[in-house]
Amino acid sequence: MFVRSMSLDKKNIRTLTLEELMDFFKENDMPTFRAKQVYEWLWKKSVSSFEEMRNVSKETIQLLDEHFVILHAKITESQKSADRTIKSAFGLYDNNNVEGVLIPTKSRMTACISSQVGCSLTCKFCATGKLDRLRNLHADEIYDQIFMLNEQALSNYNQKLSNIVYMGMGEPLLNYRNVLESIDKITSTDGLGMSPKRITVSTAGIAKLIKKLGDDEVKFNLALSLHAANDKKRDYIMPINEQNSLEALKEAVVYFYEKTQTRITYEYIIFKNFNDEISDAQELANFAKITPCKINIIEYNPIDDGVFQQAKREKVDAFVSYLESKNLIVNVRRSRGKDIDAACGQLANKLVKS
Repeated sequence: MFVRSMSLDKKNIRTLTLEELMDFFKENDMPTFRAKQVYEWLWKKSVSSFEEMRNVSKETIQLLDEHFVILHAKITESQKSADRTIKSAFGLYDNNNVEGVLIPTKSRMTACISSQVGCSLTCKFCATGKLDRLRNLHADEIYDQIFMLNEQALSNYNQKLSNIVYMGMGEPLLNYRNVLESIDKITSTDGLGMSPKRITVSTAGIAKLIKKLGDDEVKFNLALSLHAANDKKRDYIMPINEQNSLEALKEAVVYFYEKTQTRITYEYIIFKNFNDEISDAQELANFAKITPCKINIIEYNPIDDGVFQQAKREKVDAFVSYLESKNLIVNVRRSRGKDIDAACGQLANKLVKS
């Protein structure tokens, strides 16, 4: 089994900044322009071995091989849905796995990626919440998912990624540093060069870290998985609400908006006979009006041993109509990849187990 640093003198090269790599070459009496060459191979081309660096001398490759290793995630299995959605399992250096999803639509090519191995939040409606959180993903492991899903998009649909959502396995804000570092790399010209406005980070709602995003003046989009605008109901389905009440989240959202001027998105899975009444819509509308926002109403996707059911279509329609009557921007998101357990809330490493 791999360890993160293969030995005391052999570390994962992708933990180095460009400046640190330049220092390494300088210390070894080699020209620093080599660092830029190597850095481009590591990130822009995302190679998994030094031997793939075709314009780098054998002497340089030998030096790198003596001191470093590239711990690259790999797609170990993929499954394609009838609606063209592709779910992939990513094998990590320590034999753990996470899942990611490529979601093609007429207007977008979206990658849904994971930030943790498992999750600690135990949301009742989410398959990932039934898994133990084993560890945070490193920034390069998050980047690998995106790079490989982009390659998958190009090879399957002749399109590159247009959007990235951190809505896979894990709570992104509980892996704050690595998530932000991965976004820095995705948006950098050294990486994929994507606009941060094409990236959305979704959180179950950790008030102090939402405020920290504001302090850091992030440029990407933020989605809050709300699912109930009533503390009693939210406590029941999302235990994290017990330490991050709706009042605390309101304060954090206002703070985030004041700092970034970025409109927040509220995610609301609608469950039969739980949060599908007009009274629930009223509570949601009252919560949502605190800042400019949009609301995604999400169809519930059943999970193994799940206690919830999909709301009836007429209930969903009435719910949406009420919100729209309050001049709120509302999108209804239909499930994608449900037949391969790739839809919202269904990621649970089943590809690895099957």
